Amino acid sequence: MAEHTLQSIAFPTLDEAQIARLSECTAAVPRTFQDGQTLFAVGERNMKFFVVKSGEVEIVDYSGDEPKTLTVHRKGQFTGDVSHLTGTPAVVSAIARGPCEVVEISRDALRRVLNQCPDLSDVILQAFIARRQLLRQSADFTGLRVIGSRYSADTLRIRDFLAKNRVLFTWVDVETDPEVDRLLKQFGITEADTPVVACGHRLMLRNPSNGQLADTIGIRQPLEKTVYDLAVVGAGPAGLAAAVYGASEGLGTVVLEQTGPGGQAGSSMRIENYLGFPTGLTGSDLAGRAVLQANKFGAHLSVPTPVNRLEFDKAYPVLRLEGGDTVAAKCLLIASGAEYRRLGVEGCERYEGTGVYYAATPSEAQMCRGALVVLVGGGNSAGQAAVFLAGHARKVLLLIRGHDLYKNMSSYLARRIEQSANIELLCNATIRRMYGDGHLTAVEIVNNKTGEERTVETPAVFSFIGAVPRTDWLPAEIERDAKPGAGKVAALDRSAAAVSAGDQPPRRVCRGGCARCLRQARCLGRGRGRDGSPVCA
Repeated sequence: MAEHTLQSIAFPTLDEAQIARLSECTAAVPRTFQDGQTLFAVGERNMKFFVVKSGEVEIVDYSGDEPKTLTVHRKGQFTGDVSHLTGTPAVVSAIARGPCEVVEISRDALRRVLNQCPDLSDVILQAFIARRQLLRQSADFTGLRVIGSRYSADTLRIRDFLAKNRVLFTWVDVETDPEVDRLLKQFGITEADTPVVACGHRLMLRNPSNGQLADTIGIRQPLEKTVYDLAVVGAGPAGLAAAVYGASEGLGTVVLEQTGPGGQAGSSMRIENYLGFPTGLTGSDLAGRAVLQANKFGAHLSVPTPVNRLEFDKAYPVLRLEGGDTVAAKCLLIASGAEYRRLGVEGCERYEGTGVYYAATPSEAQMCRGALVVLVGGGNSAGQAAVFLAGHARKVLLLIRGHDLYKNMSSYLARRIEQSANIELLCNATIRRMYGDGHLTAVEIVNNKTGEERTVETPAVFSFIGAVPRTDWLPAEIERDAKPGAGKVAALDRSAAAVSAGDQPPRRVCRGGCARCLRQARCLGRGRGRDGSPVCA
């Protein structure tokens, strides 16, 4: 999308008829602000949505060393971005410049507009998405600062968590960034104190857990003390799709995710065989749009919220969360995804996060620019990662155990790899051991057919050798299959109402015999038989 086109989408001007229509759709409140008054401030949650009727509203970024004006809204323009839907804190401040008349709309009222006024919904949603995209692309927008070493597993964990949850941040690598000495002195810390998270001139956290980080920056949504109609465990594509379908039918829907939306697909840098996207899209963009869609219909997404176990209380499944809280629902969908398989070679565990990686995203690519990297795996995930890394690394060694790249990989990807000058395919090859000093420096590769060995100096190994279902938290009442994939039926406790999707083996078992309950979301918890299980409406 051209820059000027993205700008025009991000900052449209509503005409008088559209403003009147907006007022008709919801309870809009006229407000007046004087010069210098704040309409909303950075960090504020549940901020109002404003349409300018006269005067000007300046949007200011305070996350960097000095305040910066990002834009100025004038008559017919409106404030806000995706934070209005996700419930996360504002990343900028809005300040009146001169006397200013606006129309004020609450977050709940804005959601009603987006659901009931499709003509306005298209304009506003597209603007919200484009504004966040402009901030993400801008070299002048700092957001949070993560200061830490590329050789620190905790630094990678924090960066990965923020990236998966689409939080705007800048990474300051203590190994290479020229500004690091100034910043360490500014915050009164040493390199030994890193990783740290800062915002503006304020040091926020030192090596926080994902939960501490989420609570401090305000991205974890509090859970209601209620029985939800639908609870979804896992926010991969399957879980998010269920949340959209359930919430759009008016069901009280909660999604519990332990790390960040998107699942395995969320870490893909290019998905080209997904229906409806002929030019492809990143997994992060797919997840981001799905989260907005679910939030638009009122689904409640809580991250990070690990589920420790599932119990049954009379007619309802009860989820026990890390920390002791519980969530009860009339119907449960299990979409908790899969765990990546480990290579299981000498030294692998020692270098996880400091040279061994299970995803190839911009976070990892930044650390291997101009280097030789090794990638293990022969499926589509490995192929997509190899092509992406080839755009950053000097060379990519792609190792497969067999002799045929086309056996488990889509033809278009295999051909692209063959045509890439800096991707070298090593067939019948595996890694025997890894070496390093605090971080990975080399690997020993062996040809399983000839026995030939070679040692390769590399800062990074990427492993894409499959995954196993994340089902260790499920009780014995639910039968499991060792192989991921839909289509397997589970035997459930007689009082349970459970479904599975995505990488989880079980499928829906409905006492009413309805296999389409989840898709159409018409009977999830609305009608129940005498034994407490859901029945069709």
